[in-house]
Amino acid sequence: MSIADALHALRPDLLRYARYQLGDDTTAEDVVQETLLAALEKPDAFSGQSTLRTWVTGILKFKVIDAQRRRYRDPLLIHPELDEENDLSDFDTLFDKTGHWGSEAPRHWAHPDASLQDKQFWLTFDACRKAMPARTALVFCLREITGLEIEVICQQLDITATNCSVLLYRARMALRLCLQKNWFDEEAGA
Repeated sequence: MSIADALHALRPDLLRYARYQLGDDTTAEDVVQETLLAALEKPDAFSGQSTLRTWVTGILKFKVIDAQRRRYRDPLLIHPELDEENDLSDFDTLFDKTGHWGSEAPRHWAHPDASLQDKQFWLTFDACRKAMPARTALVFCLREITGLEIEVICQQLDITATNCSVLLYRARMALRLCLQKNWFDEEAGA
């Protein structure tokens, strides 16, 4: 099998990953095309120390980060809700004056590991992620899904470490509340 054929076979998986990371079919298509083109232009860069899938996915991750950075920095693509991202007041009601959970502490999630195997969970997770402001979701994905260090995220997005930490906190809280409401409470009631 030629490298072109092998890359063609990987395309659906690469596209699925890019769509998940970017939330936009058009941009995902562009990023996957850029990835495949980069792999085809420099096949000698593949040393064989990993699988072809791992090598191409590594290229794709950087292309996704570049696309997210372009989206973030392009003023035409910035969403109006970005100004609201540093407002933490919507979480204030969850805590008492000492900073501890208020009257409605989160309930224990009975089987979170089992949920990770459920396709419906990931659809719910994705809906919760998409409900977050764009920059908050981007920082969360770069840190928790892509695995970038905070210093790298700050450099890529030209934000401070404090701002990055605030965005990660907001993302984690929003995901926890959304998943509690739309998945774990529903699961407990079933």
